[in-house]
Amino acid sequence: MFKDVLEKIIERTEGSLGALIMGIDGIAVERSLKQAGDEANLDIAAAEFTSLVRNAQKAGNDTGLGALRELVISLDDAILLVRLLGKEYFVVLAISPEGNLGRARFELRKAELQIAGEFAM
Repeated sequence: MFKDVLEKIIERTEGSLGALIMGIDGIAVERSLKQAGDEANLDIAAAEFTSLVRNAQKAGNDTGLGALRELVISLDDAILLVRLLGKEYFVVLAISPEGNLGRARFELRKAELQIAGEFAM
């Protein structure tokens, strides 16, 4: 089920490199990577950025601004979009800098609505 969701996100998002569902511990639950995403080691990059997700969650809670919902990381060679699926899991979509950021955000929101219940605690 999760693989299908990730593949649909990639199909519908121009410039996508890959999508992963990650645990807050940095372990991938599921992944779907295009060749460019695999070559770029997106699964390793997503695991590395897990600490950013944890810190952003903490900052939101500590400042009273609320729970983290979305995080965008813009790099020279990729844009990583993170959408939380509860407190312990998140979905990451990597797109090329020329990719469609608006569509990527839309597709991640749809995926969140579709599968977040599976990750509720």
